[in-house]
Amino acid sequence: MSEAWQFYISTLLVYLGVNVMACWGLNLQFGVAGLLNFAFIIFQAIGAYAAALVTLGPHDPDSYQDYIFGAHLPFPLPILAGAVAGGLLALFVGVIALRRLRSDYQAVVMLVVSLIAASIATNAVGLFNGAPGLSLIPKPLASTLDVSLVGYQWFYVGLVAVCCLIVFVITKRIQSSPFGRSLRALRDNPDAIAALGGNVGTLRIRAFVIGGAIAGASGALLAGFIGAWSPASWDYRETFVLFTAILVGGTGNMLGAALGALLVPIAFLEASRFIPSFGRPGLVEALQWVVIGGVTLLFLWFWPRGLLPERKRTYTVPEG
Repeated sequence: MSEAWQFYISTLLVYLGVNVMACWGLNLQFGVAGLLNFAFIIFQAIGAYAAALVTLGPHDPDSYQDYIFGAHLPFPLPILAGAVAGGLLALFVGVIALRRLRSDYQAVVMLVVSLIAASIATNAVGLFNGAPGLSLIPKPLASTLDVSLVGYQWFYVGLVAVCCLIVFVITKRIQSSPFGRSLRALRDNPDAIAALGGNVGTLRIRAFVIGGAIAGASGALLAGFIGAWSPASWDYRETFVLFTAILVGGTGNMLGAALGALLVPIAFLEASRFIPSFGRPGLVEALQWVVIGGVTLLFLWFWPRGLLPERKRTYTVPEG
């Protein structure tokens, strides 16, 4: 296989792993706990930004990039920093939006939060370097590994695969635990949880924070791979791509979420790159979003449980 094909395939695999992690985080929030988080992409973005800050080094006033703090932390601390940043932002947003608002109002608040975050990131030049974002983010272990460019690509595929495995084990254990059963009950009947003495607000925030931390870690991995961070890359519409992936694959099902990540952000969007350009500039890209919206509506109408539906669970009460 030529180096060009290896580079292309390894890049797709990295993006697939990052999207699978993100879908698992969103699936925990939406598919398991029933939280309509239309601001999910900002938790990926803050994780990527945090990872950039702790690898770019202290800010140089004479540099063309403006940001705060700055450090040189060794791998894997930038990924952990991204997860912590995503979790802390989710805690802050969750305390405001989830404790007292019902689900439909939560969805509106999350969409508004996403729009506000995008506006702040684009215009706060001293904080986020404005629209240009950050560049020249050091790649994890690139200076210590004696490998070629393609070799590093495959190393990063392995790194993302390991992170996916860790996230899979964590989320699988959560969903199989009593806490996971409480989240599914919260999704299906929050009033029953409250009537039985459960703290609905606390359950929502815990699920929200865990999903936000997973999103932050996935964003940190992506920023380390591409070596850049830009507000334009974290548009609120990207959240709906992930929602579409979960709806297509199957909500509440980890395997379904992974399948959706393969079919929607990777297979569909990548295949559209090979469509010959026609019409006015930007028409093909605009049609992508039309098709994604149509796919979302199609599955909501005819296959609301997705291609791999969540399996039905039955619990027996011990006698005596």
